Amino acid sequence: MSKKVLIMSASTGGGHNRAAHAIKDELEKKSIDGEHIDCEIVDSLKMINTATDKIISSGYEKSAKYTPKAWGGMYKISDANIMAKNEFKGNLFNTLMCSKLKKLLKDSKPDLIIGTHPFPMIALSTLKKKYPDNNIFSSFYIPPLISVLTDYTAHSTYIQDEIDYYIAGDEYVREVLISEGIDDKKIKVYGIPVEKSFLEHREKSVVLKELGLAPDKFTVLVMGGSFGAGNIKDTLKELISIDRDFQILVIAGRNESLKEKLERSIDKHAFDKTISVLGFTKKMNDILSSVDIIISKPGGLTTTECLIKELPMIVPYYIPGPEEENLDFLSNCGAAIRTSKKFTLSVLLKVLIDNPSRIELIKNNIKAIKKQNTAEDIANLVIDIIG
Repeated sequence: MSKKVLIMSASTGGGHNRAAHAIKDELEKKSIDGEHIDCEIVDSLKMINTATDKIISSGYEKSAKYTPKAWGGMYKISDANIMAKNEFKGNLFNTLMCSKLKKLLKDSKPDLIIGTHPFPMIALSTLKKKYPDNNIFSSFYIPPLISVLTDYTAHSTYIQDEIDYYIAGDEYVREVLISEGIDDKKIKVYGIPVEKSFLEHREKSVVLKELGLAPDKFTVLVMGGSFGAGNIKDTLKELISIDRDFQILVIAGRNESLKEKLERSIDKHAFDKTISVLGFTKKMNDILSSVDIIISKPGGLTTTECLIKELPMIVPYYIPGPEEENLDFLSNCGAAIRTSKKFTLSVLLKVLIDNPSRIELIKNNIKAIKKQNTAEDIANLVIDIIG
């Protein structure tokens, strides 16, 4: 009889779902005693009901786009106390999640659960507390739990004693978890999972030509995550005014109105730079391998993909909360540079263009910290636990 693994995700940003798919891809290549592993991704927000999913998912999207400071404030408050690890007992959302998860576990009887988002893992931890006599012969059994951290930090909501293993993005994150009271033996520093296909890419010259760009010119990519968050319009305006010879690729993500505004603005004015604007694209593996610098907000998956591609980042904007902490991580590792009042985007980019050795320095720092077999390492850990 084949083993069953549930991967619990949530649609707050693109990263949690993409990490879940990367793990699923690797698990489905494995087998135990000749039997394949039955692997299913469950969106924990959709599981509760459509209204809740829309409120939380679109709430995150709107906060990311329009009120990032308010989102950051909420993150800090929840990290400090209100939603800390022992405060979930009377939380209505958590109670709903527990009820739905209990039914899911009874129906599907998984051998192991992986979480790429904290919400379902909090609820599963609450259920484990509620049913202390938890074993394979119990009428209601909660299997081993693996929590995958999809940022280079650890919000207090992730910290639950009932989690069997934590997958951390870096040694710094491991130390953060230990300082929060997590047993060192429970922490595996594998990185953040990315699909294996992401490692493959087409020829740089072919990709740039397809995008209407010169194959041999210094190329700057500007983006703001799948929602097109971050002040892309002002960033583009500043880039256009820089007196250096380079071309610009802008990715607006799913933000169609931003794409249209940018295209209208470009059509109205004459520039001495070639600018190409894209909406949502599935060709990020090709694009990140073809550009010289990326200007982006530091989402967990974006950051990981740039590290895998050894692509230096300039970070002029971020959503306060985990992204701010991702930026701290990148800065501490010398893997990205951040703008400030004096060290503007213009100042930083001119130095990088004029001094290619500075770009090489950042690339060498990235080489020292990047991890690219994460999903496979997680799959092997699963085999060790349930095999």
